[in-house]
Amino acid sequence: MSRTWLLGLTLLLAACTPSEDPPPAVPETVSRMADAEPVSAKSREESDRRNKITIAADPWCPHNCDAGADREGYMIDIAREAFALAELDIVYVNMSWARALQQASDGYIDAVVGAFVGDAPEFVFPDEPTGYSQIFLYTHPDSSWTWQGAESLRHQTLLAINGYSYSPELDNYITAHQNNPEQVWIISGPSPLDRAIELLHQGRSDVFPEDRHVMTWELNLLGQRNALRVAGQLKKAPVYIAFSPANPAASELASLLSEGTRKLQRSGRLEQILARYGLSWSN
Repeated sequence: MSRTWLLGLTLLLAACTPSEDPPPAVPETVSRMADAEPVSAKSREESDRRNKITIAADPWCPHNCDAGADREGYMIDIAREAFALAELDIVYVNMSWARALQQASDGYIDAVVGAFVGDAPEFVFPDEPTGYSQIFLYTHPDSSWTWQGAESLRHQTLLAINGYSYSPELDNYITAHQNNPEQVWIISGPSPLDRAIELLHQGRSDVFPEDRHVMTWELNLLGQRNALRVAGQLKKAPVYIAFSPANPAASELASLLSEGTRKLQRSGRLEQILARYGLSWSN
């Protein structure tokens, strides 16, 4: 990267900072990887000169996990290494998905992680995805219902997380019926996935769509590997780190992420990152 181009990006990143103080973040969920070990005054000074990109989302492990954890999610790991090639640092923060979308839209943060295009179509998306997702539909183990398109949900109560996109068909169904809690129940809060699993177990809802890797990860953590039944699946889709449309540097950042991701793929490093989470893009 030329120094002139980097200086231009530096000015763009500085210019996108709102003039007013942003709403309070969630400091206990900010990644503190930089504080993990002591650094010299010189290295700290060098680090402070590097530009920082703030990325936020609710935990959606293994795609993106708890900020500051040993494994913050493969998408965060990829982003850190891809942007490091351009001498840019990542600050990763956890907050609700709806709040992350709003703060990015307003320009208080630079990007959201784990986004489908349908989540935020007005955002700036890289050419290269940073991950892949396949949504499965889950029910109580005793249920015999199977997914046969949105019409098959007519006599079911569907759970959906506030602000999430699943697929065009399912998103349209949720929009059409979101004011009828007997058909669509929108949930939010700090742990919506745990809440959804609980509601299915209690028989208070019937169907919940979720990424298969995310659900497998969570059920394993809960020691409930076979606690839910798969009743259908949607098409595999790319997921992205999507950049704030309020950030004048968004297109440049998206290009840098795509370029860095391609380099990680060519070197084999990307597959090494995925392997830490038991994943491969081939599956």
